[in-house]
Amino acid sequence: MIWKELNESLIITNLKANDYTDVMKELGSVMIQEGYAKDSYIDALIEREQEYPTGLDIDGVGVAIPHTAVSHVKKHGIAIAVLDKPVTFFQMGTDDETVEVQVIFMLAVINANEHLDQLQTILKIIQDKNVLSDLMKTKDTKQIIKIIKDKECTL
Repeated sequence: MIWKELNESLIITNLKANDYTDVMKELGSVMIQEGYAKDSYIDALIEREQEYPTGLDIDGVGVAIPHTAVSHVKKHGIAIAVLDKPVTFFQMGTDDETVEVQVIFMLAVINANEHLDQLQTILKIIQDKNVLSDLMKTKDTKQIIKIIKDKECTL
């Protein structure tokens, strides 16, 4: 269950960013400061995003799930950001289609096999448009955890 791994210190609401690299720097810095990632994490995220985009269009709501190699991670964690305004990411599986992203789930993965399970769980949660809408409306980090926990308990 991913909600058990959510930490309020890794959740940012109303994050201001001009582009996806700003998102990587801001949220990646939190992962480093909180001891989840190494100093190389941010550059590795940006490099990986350029090669393997993580943007998704979920019924008109843009979500991105950036992550990078385990060599840049100290311990497992999930950071979440809700942006004050959408920024452009490339659509997962393409190099020319864009999506305007407003919700980010950034992963720090220490076991490459677990990463697929986490992605699948996150995808199940965010496929509920009401969940995404609720995440974008709230400014309370505890409420974000509750929204995810409540949805995950119904899966």
